[in-house]
Amino acid sequence: MKQFDLNIEKILENWETYHAIREVIANALDEQFLTNTKDVEITKQGNNWHIRDYGRGLKYTNLTENENQEKLSNSKVIGKFGIGLKDALATFDRKGVLVLIKSKYGDITLSKAAKIGFADIFTLHASISEPVDVNFVGTEFIFDGVTDEDILKAKQLFLKFTGEQIIETTKAGDIVNRVGSTGKIYINGVKIAEEENFLFSYNITQLTAAIKKALNRERSNVGRTAYTDSVKKILLECKSTDVAEKLANDLQNLNYGNAHDELSWIDVQEHAVKILNQNKNVLFVSTSDIIEHPDMIDEAKKDGHQIISIPVNLTERIKGISDYSGKPIIDINRFVTNYNDSFKYEFIAIENLNKDEREVFNFTDEILNLIGGKPNIVKNIKISATLRKDFLSENETLGIWDSNTNTIIILRKMLNSISSYAGTLIHEIIHAKSGFGDVERDFEKKLTETIGQISEKALKKKKSWFS
Repeated sequence: MKQFDLNIEKILENWETYHAIREVIANALDEQFLTNTKDVEITKQGNNWHIRDYGRGLKYTNLTENENQEKLSNSKVIGKFGIGLKDALATFDRKGVLVLIKSKYGDITLSKAAKIGFADIFTLHASISEPVDVNFVGTEFIFDGVTDEDILKAKQLFLKFTGEQIIETTKAGDIVNRVGSTGKIYINGVKIAEEENFLFSYNITQLTAAIKKALNRERSNVGRTAYTDSVKKILLECKSTDVAEKLANDLQNLNYGNAHDELSWIDVQEHAVKILNQNKNVLFVSTSDIIEHPDMIDEAKKDGHQIISIPVNLTERIKGISDYSGKPIIDINRFVTNYNDSFKYEFIAIENLNKDEREVFNFTDEILNLIGGKPNIVKNIKISATLRKDFLSENETLGIWDSNTNTIIILRKMLNSISSYAGTLIHEIIHAKSGFGDVERDFEKKLTETIGQISEKALKKKKSWFS
């Protein structure tokens, strides 16, 4: 039997048995990945727990303290430090767990022996004996003194054994459906942190310099600053509607101060909006939009839109931009534009008006003469049973100046009286002549001037009657 000094100078006193088992499982999973062999087996046989891979087999030289260059050159493996397994063996010894390691290269147990050259100093050694089975495939760890709870705790540190399902895979890593009350952060499948207020769990597979630096020997206490950029990158690379919907639903909680932490990142918010807009019939509005424009919201719902309430700063950010397919983001302004563009009037021929309506309509030329006749820009004056709604003002639309067709369109019910028809017609004539909208100061000024001119003309005519 050969004795191999493990040269362990620093004992990880804070490690429990399950931390040591984690290292054994991590090494087994790495070997499975590197050799493309069958799944790692974790079984209980009698009172002992067994962990076995079907790789190349462990050699005592694998217990050196140098970093494993094969693992360092492969970003997909879990273990990074050659000392990880030695830390595990030292922990097993401290906890009174008996360990047998079997491979075709030899069987290894632990013992205390004098350090070479120092007879009074006893250190932890690996005792290597000839293999019982020279044809043994892979490596098997057999533990006496490990509890079922130890195994369960160790397995829960691996994404593979948690039951958490991967929702989407990106180049930077995986978005994982969170199970339980906290989100977990995994690196190549090994948990290194927990987040109480994360919407998802994440498996980071593209390691950054910050993560490599933060991955300490204990694989614990890795701070959020080390992996924030990686989590954000994973989210920004996601394309699935499932992820976007969860983000968008949580977006609405921002207004109440109880959204998950990922939603504090404005670029993640915008990303979710773009994916949803691309894949769903949605309308993005602020809470004030919902309160101020209820008719528009009702119309959008009738049109099949899903209403997504988002923060005001996000409504400003998405204004006028498109999603990843090039389709404009549907916010309140875009919805109104689309509605107006798709609206179909129900025009009524003059001969189909009733007698009273025709009598009112016949005053058209006289009304126009009050303001100097019909402007050249106005080609047609039409009557419609319906007009598109003015959602932004929430006022009933009585008349419209359509500059695309140079047509004034007046709601049929305005023909109920000369005054209502005349007022609406003159209002739209001023729009046509001035080119200004209702809310513009220049339009209000022009409207005032026109009312003055009409009044002056009417007063002069009245004066001539009595002179």
